[in-house]
This record gives sequence, structure tokens and C-alpha cells, in this order.
Amino acid sequence: MENRLTPCVLNGINTGIFIEKKLLNFPLSIVSLKENTRMIIQAPPRKFLPANFKITDWSALQLYFDELVNRSIQSAVELKHWLSDRSELESIVSEDMGWRYIRMTCFTDNEAYTNAYQYFVTEVQPQIAPYSDRLNKKVIDCPFVKELENFPGYDLMIRNLKKEIELFREENIPLFTEIATETQKYAAISGAMTVQFNGQELTLQQAGVILQSTDRTKREEVYHKISARRLKDKDQLDELFSKLISLRHRISVNAGFKNFRDYQFKAYGRFDYSPADCFAFHDSIESEVVPVLNELARERKRDLKLNQLRPWDKAVDSFGREPLKAFQDGSDLMEKSIACFQNLDPYLGQCLATMKEMKHLDLESRKGKAPGGYNYPLAEVGVPFIFMNATSTMRDMTTLMHEGGHAVHNFLTMNLELNDFKSPPMEVAELASMSMELISMDQWNIFFPDKKELDRAKRDQLEDIIETLPWVATIDKFQHWIYENPKHTLTDRKENWNIIFDRFADLVTDWSGLQQAKDYLWQKQLHLYEVPFYYIEYGMAQLGAIAVWRNFKQNKTEGLTNYLNALRLGNLKTIPELYKAAGIRFDFSKKYISELMGFVKDELAKV
Repeated sequence: MENRLTPCVLNGINTGIFIEKKLLNFPLSIVSLKENTRMIIQAPPRKFLPANFKITDWSALQLYFDELVNRSIQSAVELKHWLSDRSELESIVSEDMGWRYIRMTCFTDNEAYTNAYQYFVTEVQPQIAPYSDRLNKKVIDCPFVKELENFPGYDLMIRNLKKEIELFREENIPLFTEIATETQKYAAISGAMTVQFNGQELTLQQAGVILQSTDRTKREEVYHKISARRLKDKDQLDELFSKLISLRHRISVNAGFKNFRDYQFKAYGRFDYSPADCFAFHDSIESEVVPVLNELARERKRDLKLNQLRPWDKAVDSFGREPLKAFQDGSDLMEKSIACFQNLDPYLGQCLATMKEMKHLDLESRKGKAPGGYNYPLAEVGVPFIFMNATSTMRDMTTLMHEGGHAVHNFLTMNLELNDFKSPPMEVAELASMSMELISMDQWNIFFPDKKELDRAKRDQLEDIIETLPWVATIDKFQHWIYENPKHTLTDRKENWNIIFDRFADLVTDWSGLQQAKDYLWQKQLHLYEVPFYYIEYGMAQLGAIAVWRNFKQNKTEGLTNYLNALRLGNLKTIPELYKAAGIRFDFSKKYISELMGFVKDELAKV
């Protein structure tokens, strides 16, 4: 599961969003290229900062924050203009940080890139934090703010500013800086992990491909190599996680919260659901999805003719066929993905083609590259950057479909009035990506021209959904326990991880002799280190994506249009309203999940 789900929130920045379908009449500032198949998007002209301004140090940037703090606002019109200038400033700052993060994760062994990012988080971000609080208060205290609440999006923005004011504590600034510095260590530790296999040095992502081999001896050997390499750093990763837990707990206590879970729910702006709803989600997954997971595991064991189903038997094809190969290399993956999106709708193809043209794609796995994948929105220019670790697997292809969905969301919200409006709730950001995984199956013949391989790929994708939902529940439940019990011991952590893992895992897989590997499976999940409590969104969005796909299969034009129209709303509506705009429900009751699982099982039967 380590590469299946990738974060769209990085270091406090919401990174899940993308673009415009011509039928939506949503114009873009673009320069079209040949036959309108590609485009170069340029950042809109700056109105507040100089066109050539670059962030070199805090003193130059401070001038513009001071101007906003000191500017007199005498009308609602002037307040809107002030908000526009603030949005421009924040977009420039966000994009600068974005490029520093991107370069650092693309090349974790490049000291200059690491230093540039560290300089930002230690010397610039801490200076911005108190200014942001003053600017938030300036808006809320402005006598004209009520006049804006009737405009779309402003009501939610104002609600969010009040939340930010409530959470801000001066004493937390150095703690956030320390957390930002510490979280970099996870990427550095993980990015340095390699194994030797058949005389070659492989990243763990590259080695993981061998787990699809039809040679069981080879699978077992590489599994043990990967596991041993991870366990080599288990104490270091345990220590890092403990430090992050402690820092996060201190932040929550400083802000008047009992624990970091309650603080983070507030910080994420989770106004539409509570921890109790998450627990209901866990219960629903346990009762409605885990039995299906068990059924699939029993089928796998039977089809592989095994006495014991072991962890290294989970990725190989059940009928002993060679692994599906969706592409040859990163370039081939890129071109086929553009064609896939193009066939769904020409504008969607333009989105990925634009990113290719602007060199906003880094797809292949290599030594010194951080693990995982992400879509990072670049707030000023509007065109995001996709980072991933492709080797040659079908999952790499679906990862690009996933991140491409985020990218489409970024384009769709590009021209919204304020930067705040372009950052939808994470539950909607992930709806964009996970729906694209399923909708894109309509064009997967581009990757799998052979009908049998195509059906096999679709089946793998649907089975992956059934595996994803319990894993999401596992990681989310683990996080609740971790932060409800911040003073737990390492022994407590290990014991409770196993209790939670066993609750949502299939009952067929035999872990005998592998207890230590099982004890530390959670360390693969970068979200726990980098973006705490960002995981339940995947489960909620996965359910929503199934519903979006069901609508698409019933009526392709209407289903795709509703999906895109919901995404173009950005952060102008609440989560339930955005789901409704997509033609689906924001619901994780047992009844609804049972209904959606029934649909997935019916579709599985067809392939």
C-alpha cells in the first residue's frame, strides 16, 4: 500500500486541485500551440508585487506584508482589492516554497536543494506566521466584512479565517519550524533505502516490482530483502515518530486542545464531520468490506494452489501469469496517459500535455529520490507538478491517473478569484483523483490493447479498491489511538498497531515468522510522518469515486460533466454540497457502503 495513496497536502499546504473543459465556459490565460493540443500557461500579471520580484530573504518580503497590515480600508470594494493583493502575495510565497520542496524531494542527496528548503522553513515561514495572524484579524475586524459574506466562497473563507485566529499561538511558531525540519528526515531516510538483488542496486520501489514475479522463491527472497532493509532503520524511524508526536501534542496543548487529533481536525477545517464519524466509517469498513477482502484472499490462495498465503503472494497474478506491463518507461507512460485523457475529453489531454511541455512531470524512480508521489499545485502560475516513482507496474500507471485527477482539479480552479477559493477540502481533492482512476478505465485499452489483459487490469483495479478501504481504516484508526495516547511507550505502540491491523486485515494471510516485519508495517506510510490525520479522506473519496464512476457508466457525458463541474467549484461550497454537485452523496453509513460494494462486486463479475 505504500505507493497506492499519495498526499495532496504537504507541509500544511493543500495540494490537491486542476482545469477547464471548454463546454464549461471557463476561460484560461493561455498561449495555444499547434492544433490546440498543447498550451503554455503563463502566470497572470502581478498587480501588487513587481513582476521580477523573487524571494531571497525575509526583509524584502516583509515590506509587502507591512503594507497590507498598515493599509487603510474604507469600503467593501477596497476590502476585496486588499484580499486580492493578499492572495497574490500568498500565491508567490506558496509557489516559491513549492519549488523548493519539489527540488528537495526529486533530489534528496542534493545539499543545495535541501538547504534552500530548510532556509525557507526556518527563516521565512516563522516570520510569516505572526503576520498571517494579524492579516486574518484585520479582515475579521473590518466593518465591511459582513458585506462580502453573501458572495460565493467568501462565507467559507471568513469561517476559515476565524478558525485560524482561534488556533494561532505565538509559542507554536518555533514548534512548527522544528516539525518542518524533522519531517524532512523521513524522506531522506526512506530515499536512501536500496537493496542488492541479482547484482543490481535497486530502490525499494524497483525491488517491489519483483513481488509480482511468478517465481515464488524469487518473490520470497526480495520480500525478505526489502523487509530487512526497512527494519534496519526501524529504531531511527520510531525515534523520529516519537519526536513528532511530542511536538504535535505540545502544539495542541498550547492551543487549548486535549490532544493533537482534536487540534488537527480544527486545523484541517473539518466542519462537516467529526472523529465519531470516522469511527462509524471504521465500523462500516469492518462489517461491509473486510468480508469481501477475506473472500478475495481465499480465492487467491485457492487459485495459486497454496497451503499458506504469505505476504509475498499478494501482488503476483493469481493464475500465474506474468505481471501486467502498462508502459515501457517514463516517457511512454507520459504519452499514453496524455492519450488516455485526450480520449476521455480533449481538454483533459491538454492538461497533461501542458505539464509535459512545461517540464512539470518527474515520473521515474531513481536512487536519491524521495518515496511516494504527489501533485503539488503551483499557486501563481496555476500549473501543478507531478512527482512519482514509476518503475513499470500497472500501479504506477494508476498512480499517474490519480495524480492527473488532482492536476485536472488545479486547472479547473486556476482562474478563481482568490487563492483561498482554489484550495478545496481534502475530501474533495481526493474525490478528483480517485474518480479519475475509475473514469479513465474507459480508455485503458491504450495501455492494454489485448482484451484479456485489459479485463485483468480492470479486475486488479477493482480488487485494489477492496484492499484500499480497510488499509485506510487501519491507518486512520492507528492515528486516532496514537494522538489520544501521546505518552504511550514503544511497546504500547507495537501492540496497538497489531490489534488495529488485525481488525481490518484478511484472516487468510499467514504472518508466521514475520512478526517483526508486521510490527513495523506502519513505518512505510509517509502520511504518518509528514501529514498527520491526512488519510481518512482517501476512504471517503474512494466511496465517492465509486459513485461517480457508477454515474459515468450510466451516462458518460452527464457523469463526466457533473464530475468536472463539481471540481471547478474549488472551495466555494461545503463538502456535502460539492459531493451533491458531482451527483453523489457524502455518506459513509453501512447501508451506503454495502450498496457501493455490491456495485463493485457486480463489476468484478463482468471482468
